[in-house]
Amino acid sequence: MKASRLVSLLLTVQQRHSVRAAELASLFEVSVRTVYRDVAALQAAGVPLWTEPGRAGGIRLLEGWRTRLDGLTGAEAAALFAGAAPEALAELGLGSVLLAAQAKVLATLPEPLRDRARTIAQRFHLDAPGWFHRGEELPHLMTVAEAVWEQRRITVRYRRADSSVRRELEPYGLVLKAGVWYLVARVPADDAVRTYRLARVIAVEAAGEVFERPEQFRLAQWWAESAASFDRSLLRDLVRLRVSPRGLRLLPLVTDPAARGEAVRHTGPPDAQGWCEVELAVESPAVALGQLLPLGAEVEILAPARLRAEFAAVGAAIAARHA
Repeated sequence: MKASRLVSLLLTVQQRHSVRAAELASLFEVSVRTVYRDVAALQAAGVPLWTEPGRAGGIRLLEGWRTRLDGLTGAEAAALFAGAAPEALAELGLGSVLLAAQAKVLATLPEPLRDRARTIAQRFHLDAPGWFHRGEELPHLMTVAEAVWEQRRITVRYRRADSSVRRELEPYGLVLKAGVWYLVARVPADDAVRTYRLARVIAVEAAGEVFERPEQFRLAQWWAESAASFDRSLLRDLVRLRVSPRGLRLLPLVTDPAARGEAVRHTGPPDAQGWCEVELAVESPAVALGQLLPLGAEVEILAPARLRAEFAAVGAAIAARHA
C-alpha cells in the first residue's frame, strides 16, 4: 500500500510541478506528517524532491527530472486501456491524442505489463450509452470544451420547452452521463452553479475574459451531490404499505434508489404473519402504481386511498382476464 502511494505521490508532483503537503494529504487520505515521511523516503531513494516553505511554496521536483512509468502495477496498466471511452474522446477532438498517449505508455512499460495492457484492450470495451440511444447533435461541444480548458467566459443561447434564454456562464467542466453531454457552469448573475444539457445549446459566443476557477471545486464530487439532490427532489409524495417478508426483499428492486434507504428506516416491527408497515417516498401515486404492481399479492396499499383503489382495480381486472 505504501509503495503504491509513493509512486502515486511522485507522479502527482511530477505532473503538477509544485504541490502543497495538505493537498497531497487530502488526495491520498493520509496525514500531512505521513506525506512528509513519504517525501523523505523518496529522497532517501534518490528522487530529487525538495520542499519550499512559504505561501507560494510546496513540494517540488528538480527541474527537468522525470521518472519512467515502470512503477505501474498490472491492474493500473490494464485500467489505462480498459477505462478509455474512445467515442467520447473523439467527440472532444482527442481521439488521436488517446492513441498517441497509449502508444507512449506502452513504450515505457516493462514487457509483462505491456502484454497485459494489450490483452485487456482486446478483450474489454467500454460502451457507456444504453441500448437504442441515438447520438445527439453537438455542434458547440468543441467550442464549449475549449472554453472549459482555457477558463474563458461564454455567452450561450439555451433552448427550453417553448422558448430560449441567454446566459453568461463560467464553464467549470463537462460531464458525459449515459451518452449525454452536460456542461457544469457558474452563472455570475446569481452566483449559482448549474447544469446545462449541451444538445440544447443553440449558440455559443466565447468571450476573451478569463475567469478564476475555484480551487476547491471538484467536478466529480459536485456532480455526485447534484445528482443525488435531483433524485431526492423527484420524490414528492409518500405512500404507506404493508409488505410480506418476500415483498420487503423485493421492494428495493422496484423503487427509486434514493427512496430505498428511507423505506428501510421507516419499517415497523413485523406482525404475527411477518408483514411490515413501510412508508415509501415516491415521485407520484401514478408512478408508484407502476412500481408496486410487480410485487402483486406481496404488498397491500394502506394510503393514499386513491392509490389503494387503483391497485385493487388493476388486480380485479387481471383476475377477471384470467378467470
